[in-house]
Amino acid sequence: MPSACLQGIEEKKMKEEVQSALNDIRPSLQADGGDVELVDVEDGIVKVRLTGACGGCPMSQMTPKQGIEAYVRKKIPEIVSVESV
Repeated sequence: MPSACLQGIEEKKMKEEVQSALNDIRPSLQADGGDVELVDVEDGIVKVRLTGACGGCPMSQMTPKQGIEAYVRKKIPEIVSVESV
């Protein structure tokens, strides 16, 4: 199998794992009227968008780093960071 194809499969698997981790976190965000959307995973960097009440919350700068990133990196050690876009 060509390496580009393998890389595509690995990226898809990584996105699925990240989405699963975000699904674990989602109920906590929804309880506060917000949510998180996976935008992309590239080179170990997860890009998310906070929506609803989380999008305009004063804590929205800290949530991706201290909340989401800590959990995602614990579940998926290959992740380098989580950034809000």
